Amino acid sequence: MLRLPALVVEIAVASTAYFVASILTFEVLTPVQDLFFVDFYSSASLLFLPHGVRVLTAWLLGWRSIIALLPGVFLTYFYLAGMKAFLPSRLAGIAIAVLVAPIVFETIARLWRDIRPSLNREPCWYCVMGAGVISAIVIGILTNLAFGSPPLDYFAFFIGDVLGLFVLMLILMLVFRQLRKASS
Repeated sequence: MLRLPALVVEIAVASTAYFVASILTFEVLTPVQDLFFVDFYSSASLLFLPHGVRVLTAWLLGWRSIIALLPGVFLTYFYLAGMKAFLPSRLAGIAIAVLVAPIVFETIARLWRDIRPSLNREPCWYCVMGAGVISAIVIGILTNLAFGSPPLDYFAFFIGDVLGLFVLMLILMLVFRQLRKASS
């Protein structure tokens, strides 16, 4: 049984990471994207870092990631949409954002093999990336259906999610490599 203080820490870390990744994406990366892709047809970010946060959180926490990410995802929607975050399409988007990745990891564990973290095996980073790609496909389809977006937006969401996951995993790999070097 997870104790309350541990749950509070998980919520604080995961939701803060999601919100910070969202702010970085929408306030820094998307304006830069708009400079290079002036006629880009979609409002989707081509480097959506929050997808990396939700996939890695689902990988690490499993079903607890739903609770851990929910405040951060809601805060992001509220930051971007204000009171429109309470519209049915936005609430569906919030649910999709927190539910899909843990469902994908659970489905992979039941149908193929358990790729979630374990003390007695090395992480399969290709597997995590694969789960992230599957999550990106499902999230892109469901979110765009909920928002009534045009079909081309599906591809932009997919590209942004996959690149966001890849870049976040690359950044974390470099950070942890530097931490290991510094400690040795």
